[in-house]
Amino acid sequence: MESRSQVVMAVTIATITCATTFVFFRMVSRIGIVKKVQADDYFMLVAWNPALMATKTSILIFYLTLSRGNKTFWWFCIGTLFVVNAAGVALTLLNIFQCRSVGAAFMTPVPKDAHCTDIVTIYLSSAPVNIITDLAILFLPMPILTGMRLPRKQKTILVITFGFGAFVAIVDVVRIAYLQQASVTRLSEMQTSSPTPSGGREETDFSWYASLSFMWSAIEVNIGIMCACVPALKPLVSRFIPKMLRDAGDGTEKSVALQGNEAIDMAVAHRIPSMPEAALKRYSPPALEPAENDGPMGMMDFLTTPDMDELPAQKCERTQTAMTNTSRATPPATPTFFDFVNLKGKKSMVQMTNRESLFPVAMVTVLFFIWGFEYGLLDVLNTQFQIVARMSVGQSIGIHSAYFGGYLFGPLTVGRLVLKYWGFRACYIVGLCTYACGTLVFWPSAVLTSFPAFLVSNFIVGFGLSILEVAANPFIALCGPPRYSEIRLNISQGVQAIGSIVSPLLARKVFFKPSLDAPSLIDTQWAYLGIALFTVLLAVAYYYVPLPEATDGELAEASERADCANDAKINGIGVIWITLGVGVFSQLCYVGAQEVVATTFNGYLATLSPAENTTNFMAIAHTAFAVSRFLAAGAGFFIKPRNLLLFFYAGAITFSTLTLYWNGNVGTALIVIIFFFEGPLFSLIFAQTLRGLGRRVKDGSVLITAAICGGSIFPPIAVAAAG
Repeated sequence: MESRSQVVMAVTIATITCATTFVFFRMVSRIGIVKKVQADDYFMLVAWNPALMATKTSILIFYLTLSRGNKTFWWFCIGTLFVVNAAGVALTLLNIFQCRSVGAAFMTPVPKDAHCTDIVTIYLSSAPVNIITDLAILFLPMPILTGMRLPRKQKTILVITFGFGAFVAIVDVVRIAYLQQASVTRLSEMQTSSPTPSGGREETDFSWYASLSFMWSAIEVNIGIMCACVPALKPLVSRFIPKMLRDAGDGTEKSVALQGNEAIDMAVAHRIPSMPEAALKRYSPPALEPAENDGPMGMMDFLTTPDMDELPAQKCERTQTAMTNTSRATPPATPTFFDFVNLKGKKSMVQMTNRESLFPVAMVTVLFFIWGFEYGLLDVLNTQFQIVARMSVGQSIGIHSAYFGGYLFGPLTVGRLVLKYWGFRACYIVGLCTYACGTLVFWPSAVLTSFPAFLVSNFIVGFGLSILEVAANPFIALCGPPRYSEIRLNISQGVQAIGSIVSPLLARKVFFKPSLDAPSLIDTQWAYLGIALFTVLLAVAYYYVPLPEATDGELAEASERADCANDAKINGIGVIWITLGVGVFSQLCYVGAQEVVATTFNGYLATLSPAENTTNFMAIAHTAFAVSRFLAAGAGFFIKPRNLLLFFYAGAITFSTLTLYWNGNVGTALIVIIFFFEGPLFSLIFAQTLRGLGRRVKDGSVLITAAICGGSIFPPIAVAAAG
């Protein structure tokens, strides 16, 4: 085989040289110009060895200096810092103790009495944590940077500077590709050269197979060092190439950042329900003291100052937020992101007309379609994995239950907290990011073909989607006139069902070949990675989408009725609480029954019509499911929601009973009709249960969403009964 040593050596030396140059100029900037060396600089010197954990630690410590007044950002940085160092220490220990005894890791061939873990498998298993922290480091500072009041050119340069971290994420994916290639090539070589391969390094030329993946590991570390040093080079650029950082004709323009008191301004802009209006009126900012004319400058100073000579005067400027809290100030400009997204003065969602609610409902409905598409694709991927891993029926049901088990814990813990204190939009972002983390955890699950790891990954995915649903469903129901709540939710849920129809067909026809070998499993892993990356980008995009919110007071006002029906009581118990209890129980049973039908569909069809294609018939059943939601939405203009609920419940129960007595084509048609009657039930239950809850709407949404955990209870019971 052709030697790779020269290429690997040349590329590694070149990237180390570039990283060394960047570190050198970073220290020149910090010592010679800024005159202040901080903890992140010392960690960067440690990272120069090189060490990926130290590089990320340096970046995150640097982030902690960006906005000390933003507690949310600060805590997210601390959390990411913990994950980075915990994972780094764990991976370091795994590398050190990859063999028993330790010295066997440096021996070829491996002694017969030693046992070694495949190092490529270790690296592939650690890939999700690496990618998650890469993306966190890339996107964490963006809300602060894009919220700064800066000249457009400076803002663009600043965002691009911090965006260099995208290169590290890209290199990380390339490195993973080479690790996968090394793993598959080595596996194929072992299978063809030895009838009973044991997996030891002596059976293949490990250094040759893994050389390119290790080269890209070095590239990842060194590019990470260079990207981390770029923001610290700004003082040098300002000193020697000042025009590069200035817009034409902005010689006197000052930069104003939304920091320190930005939480108050953003509370007004986003209509956060946890920030009462009285608190906003009472708030009085601390007095701003003039800064000294010399001494070391802060991090935000040299990042946002176009000319180093302007620094002392700029330090004395008042922020836009501070100006809004004085009676003498002129009316402040509306807070924006990138100067084009207007977020202030949004009308409450419960006060919107049909025309006004069209845009926000459409944007959240797009979210419904995407999560339906990803859910359907994920279902196919799970099936593919279970076939390759040769899992039993009990294990498959366990994975299914783990997914729906996440719905019990997600809403009651994180979902309730985020919805109550940060609002609907925050739930979308947190839910999508958690979902992305779960799909990334599928990667080591597939690499290790580990059933416990697969259980964990499915639980995280369900946990994330439950946080998303705890806000998305009530948002659609509440955004606009209340008489059309069920109609809006059925339309959005119908769009979600379309996504779940399209993705399985696309996955089975395009993505996967009918093979059960290692390359087939690797295709599944790459699909997981693609879903995760797209979901993270979607979460970032929804941060900037202007969506309305509603305070508890506005929700209470919107629930009031002229006939005071929302205050009625039966035996001293409020009708709304009885409705809530019945609604939660109804949702629990409905989702449980729906999942029993879904999980037994293939077996039922194979018994009645063995010659039929289960994939095609499942697509037909899901189409009936989606069509019924749109039909129910149309019927909602003429028929009361409670009557529709009764009709579809009666139909589902009736045709479920009939399937017990019919075989052949009639039995097949009956189970498809069951899907038709199931379709609108979720939306009808959800929207009607929320009616009249007022300021308790968010708590009601948490309980109804948690009831989706019925999908983890009834399928195991059905399998046990059938066995």
